[in-house]
Amino acid sequence: MQKITLRTFRMLTVSLLISAVSLQSQAFAEAAEQAAAEGHEHSQTSKDWPGIYKGFTPCFDCIGIKTTLALNKNNTYILMTQYAGKSEREFVEKGKFSLGSQENTILLTPKNSETTHQYWVGENVLIQLDNKGNRYTGKDAERYTLRRNDMVETAPSQHGSH
Repeated sequence: MQKITLRTFRMLTVSLLISAVSLQSQAFAEAAEQAAAEGHEHSQTSKDWPGIYKGFTPCFDCIGIKTTLALNKNNTYILMTQYAGKSEREFVEKGKFSLGSQENTILLTPKNSETTHQYWVGENVLIQLDNKGNRYTGKDAERYTLRRNDMVETAPSQHGSH
């Protein structure tokens, strides 16, 4: 059995994360196409919120939480999380979202749980809020940001010569 170096382990971890993101993009392509087909006009807010948002949020007992959140125009969502460095399992949560009690916030309410999530809605970003609806502070505060990334990706073409 070969000894795995820390550098090799990190390279494998990054490769796995890149592969997982590619698979997630395919899973959310339908949501992105639906959002694009329905246009960007809506009556709830002036923000252009439907789309796919991704980030790598802080975790107390793992490398970080790979987070992908798809917000659909019909006020439903799909939240996918994976605890990097702890488990390869991906958790999928579906539910509905509504405008929050604070300005420019949304509240995610899962179908099968009472635990809600709050986000501040900005231009092409969502910022995860704590249980009281406040922004996180401290050195990791910026890591609670999910950035919009709902372009449908296509596989690069294979060329035999350069």
